[in-house]
Parts: sequence; C-alpha cells; structure tokens
Amino acid sequence: MGFKDKLGKYYSDAYMQKYGDRMTSVSGTILSVKTETKSILGIFNKIRVYLVVKPEAGKQVVKCQYKMNKWFKKPTFIDVNQGHKVIIMGIKGEKGKAEADTVVVSNIANLTTKKDLHPFDHAQIKKARQQATKMRSR
Repeated sequence: MGFKDKLGKYYSDAYMQKYGDRMTSVSGTILSVKTETKSILGIFNKIRVYLVVKPEAGKQVVKCQYKMNKWFKKPTFIDVNQGHKVIIMGIKGEKGKAEADTVVVSNIANLTTKKDLHPFDHAQIKKARQQATKMRSR
C-alpha cells in the first residue's frame, strides 16, 4: 500500500467517523428545481441548487441543497428537470440547527438521462437494489 492509498484511507475513515451517522440517500422523482448562480467580480463563482424530491416510498417530500464555490471557473451541475428520476447521496442536517430537514447533496445520479454529478460505479446501485428486493420478498 503506497502513500497515496494510505492518505486516501485516512481521509475516508475520518469522513466516515465524522458524518457516518448522518449519511443518507434519497431516490425518487424531482418535483422542483431552483438554480442560483452568482459571480463576484468575475473571479469568485457560486452556484446553489435547491431540489424538492418525492421519494418512491413514503408520502413526504425531501428538500435537498447543493452548494459549490470555485475560483475563476464557473461550477457545473448536471441537467435535472421536473419529473426526472434521481438518486441523491448526501448528508442530513444536524438536529437543532436551522436546516435540520435539508439534505446537503454530495452526489446526484440522474436515472432518466443516465448522468451523474461525480462519476461512480453504477454496479453498486444494481447490487443494492437486488438485495433490497430479496429482503422484501422474505
């Protein structure tokens, strides 16, 4: 195991220790999308995307928020529209804070257009779905 692998393992373990209990995923249909972009002196660029998702299971809706700041380049976001099927991976808000019911987005997989914000292995989703259907049939 090289230095790069050790460093990556260290960061992933620290992330899991800090946010492990708050990590969540939401899969469902997008009800609303609102995008705000801001440029400060053409040097500092911000993007904020607010999503409202209706999960496949359950009656409630989930509010999601994506924030990204970049110097010199404009931050990008995938094309999502109302009615698209998505899987959102993120972190729930802390209890007792102002935005406790909001999910802070770390990655989005758009199943309608087959695109994702940050590339990952889609075979993991298939395995998880197969296991979930096996658990339901028992």
